[in-house]
Amino acid sequence: MNQKIEVVGLGAGDINQLPLGIYKKLTSTTEKVYVRTFEHPVVEALQAEGVLFESFDNIYESNQQFADVYQKIAKELIEQSGEGNVIYAVPGHPMLAEKTVQLLLEQKEVTIDVVGGQSYLDDLFTGLKIDPIDGFQFVDATSFNRHQLDYRHHLIFCQVYDRFTASNVKLALLEDLPADYQVTVVEAAGSKQEKMTIIPLEQLDHSMEVNNLTSVYIPPVSHDLLHHTFSRLREVIAKLRSPDGCPWDKEQTHESLREYAIEEVYELIDAIDDQDDDGIVEELGDILLQVMLHSQIGEDNGYFVIDDVIKSITDKMIHRHPHVFGDKTVDSVADVYTNWDALKREEKGDQRKSVLDGVSKSIPALAKAYQLQKKAAKVGFAWETVDGAWDKLQEEIKEVQEAIEENDQVEVEKELGDVLFVLANISRYYKVNPEVALNRTNQKFISRFSYIEEKVNEQAKDINEVSLKEMDALWDQAKEKE
Repeated sequence: MNQKIEVVGLGAGDINQLPLGIYKKLTSTTEKVYVRTFEHPVVEALQAEGVLFESFDNIYESNQQFADVYQKIAKELIEQSGEGNVIYAVPGHPMLAEKTVQLLLEQKEVTIDVVGGQSYLDDLFTGLKIDPIDGFQFVDATSFNRHQLDYRHHLIFCQVYDRFTASNVKLALLEDLPADYQVTVVEAAGSKQEKMTIIPLEQLDHSMEVNNLTSVYIPPVSHDLLHHTFSRLREVIAKLRSPDGCPWDKEQTHESLREYAIEEVYELIDAIDDQDDDGIVEELGDILLQVMLHSQIGEDNGYFVIDDVIKSITDKMIHRHPHVFGDKTVDSVADVYTNWDALKREEKGDQRKSVLDGVSKSIPALAKAYQLQKKAAKVGFAWETVDGAWDKLQEEIKEVQEAIEENDQVEVEKELGDVLFVLANISRYYKVNPEVALNRTNQKFISRFSYIEEKVNEQAKDINEVSLKEMDALWDQAKEKE
């Protein structure tokens, strides 16, 4: 016997919205009709005309997650169809925000016929007096991601079943919108009980009565409230580079912006070292500005757009993390590094001929020494323990002293470079970035020397006339204060 489930829609409101064909089907059947929930005005009206219903409200009551509810309803319907054809009635239209129907359509065991029904969207658009052609997003209030919401268009949340769901919607929206933003609560759209109430967002879950016929409408949001969104940032940068934009921004090129990229990265490092959260936010914004400007220049020149930049890094992160996005397993951070390097070589293919390829030509020399030795160490070119590096440091220091005694300036420079190179290698053994370490010491020196200057000024002295002994004493004071 060919099993079949007929899915019909009960419309959004009262029985007057029910299509004649579905009304006849339901009132003429002698079989029991399964309904997702009794909480629908059409169910009560049809029961009065003798239609027998069995609901799945008990499944809602015994499960906390909507996903589990929908799975169990679909499973039970399939089991019941083994005893004969089944009619399954759902609120609204079966193909509109009805997860149970989607689950039934995905399976291959039972034939599913979607008979139809009236969607409440027409009545909703009419009641709200909006035209969806202006842009419209329909969202399931029980299952959505805040970052997917498009506030520039009409936004409607359906299935706001209860206050808990309404509270989740409210909390998500408050991340982006002010508490007094006006939203519309729509109840029983298109029926005699239709009601639309405009309230501040913060009151969404306070006193309103919600049920499975409740929706929440968010009107399009003005640009002024969307300054925290990526799309708005992109619009601003495009405007700055447009013919009627800013003269400075229009003149910039990839080459002219290089110095700013370097400055902004160092300013971010300063904010991190100072543990200044507000500063980190500001400097990350400045770095993002550099990314956006370069991307807009690429778009203006017809070579690439910000989407290409984002796709590039997204593809790279997914490819280099198969233990997160694939089926590979890792047991430690060391495994992650090993996989990362192998995948990186796979991506670069024949582009890199040497183990040392890939180190930036523009980074500071100390950082470059560190990166070069990290790469060499990956193929075994390194002392087994740090002791060899310490011995090498003593050897290089001795050679510096010999060059100084011989008064050979060129050799002094070379040998001091060797000392710094070995120090960078020692830093690698202890997992310390020498550039970061030296920058920390620079900041410490600035702080202590500034203390010396401050105290000398308090004594009304000229720092050029203060003895080294006096300055050393003040240095020690600054050190103790730290």
